[in-house]
Amino acid sequence: MTQFVFATGQYESGDWDAAPLVPANLIDSVARYTSLDVAPVGAVVPLASDDVSEYPLIYLTGHLPFRLTDAERASVRRFIERGGMLFVDDHNHDVGGIFHTTAIEELTRTAGPFVDVPTTHRLYSCCFRFPDGPPTTSHELNGWGDNLVHPHLQAVMHGDAIQVLYSSKDYSSEWGYHPESKRFNSVDNTKFGVNIIVYALTR
Repeated sequence: MTQFVFATGQYESGDWDAAPLVPANLIDSVARYTSLDVAPVGAVVPLASDDVSEYPLIYLTGHLPFRLTDAERASVRRFIERGGMLFVDDHNHDVGGIFHTTAIEELTRTAGPFVDVPTTHRLYSCCFRFPDGPPTTSHELNGWGDNLVHPHLQAVMHGDAIQVLYSSKDYSSEWGYHPESKRFNSVDNTKFGVNIIVYALTR
């Protein structure tokens, strides 16, 4: 396998760069917990660029309305049809929020309908085991946002394979701290991020 580069997707609408510390933190976790050859620095790739096809996984987040240009939509469609995986995380942790409603609308139009990812899916066991499904974030437990704990992630599937993974849980806030701060945490909450990356590379 070639060296894995964590890629953040840059889109023209909204605030694609809302979680700048997430890439470094997940890169550190992949290096810490796996034997994958991971690049020490992530990349930013415009969604409309042909360079999207060079990456197996593209991470997207934001707070604001999410709209794809025609070029971005065509590029994302080609990306997933060629085997790439998109991971989209709502930075608002709010299912009634503007990012959620616009992102689900745009991604459904681009890739197809979403379904709940069952807790038995390999996503939850490909590296670390999460028998109850996606780990709950502190924002859900503290009642920030929509006051809900979201029991499932959603996905656009091709058979059993995830093409687009969507989270309403705001992992972008949960993972948005400097990697050196992990030593102060009793539990490293980035481990599920490692699962997402490992799954995307081994589907």
